[in-house]
Amino acid sequence: MGTFTDSQIRRRAQRKTGGYRQATTVLKEEVASSKARSSFDVFLSHSTSDAEIVLGVKGILEDYGRTVYVDWLEDPQLDRSHVTAATAEVIRERMRQCKSLVYVHTKNSGASKWMPWELGYFDGFNGAVTILPVTEKGEDFQGQEYLGIYPYIDEAPAHGSSINEIWINKNTTTSTRWAAWVSDPRAFRKTG
Repeated sequence: MGTFTDSQIRRRAQRKTGGYRQATTVLKEEVASSKARSSFDVFLSHSTSDAEIVLGVKGILEDYGRTVYVDWLEDPQLDRSHVTAATAEVIRERMRQCKSLVYVHTKNSGASKWMPWELGYFDGFNGAVTILPVTEKGEDFQGQEYLGIYPYIDEAPAHGSSINEIWINKNTTTSTRWAAWVSDPRAFRKTG
């Protein structure tokens, strides 16, 4: 399985911050300087404990021209210390505004209460779900084996090219480009 390593993602985040500023500071500055969007290419499902990883992943996806929704950046009015049904409704509405969901799997994602809910809702809503494993060697989906039914995302050059692009992978031998997958995600599902 192709994966992004924790150190690769953190290096991308450091390039974006210049290595001097905190990831959360850079992300908040980006949101403040951008206009409010009503649609996104990606809903980034992640653990809030992974701010630096979120910055790196967001940067990678934006490098490929994707717009990325991160809840605590686009909707800072949501109070994480006081979650209500209205909070869930805002998140659900935002998922409807996104073409795909990228589930950022890290050592922290298993503790998230929101990530499985987001994954399940989005899977039922439009099906364009992919897993981005940010792993250290030897990590897997232990305790979250259901993640194995979804394709995973990585970056690699196309055959005969040296230029990287985003790929959605059904397995180690079957991949498709982002645009083809988003246009018909259910056709690219893993089957037993």
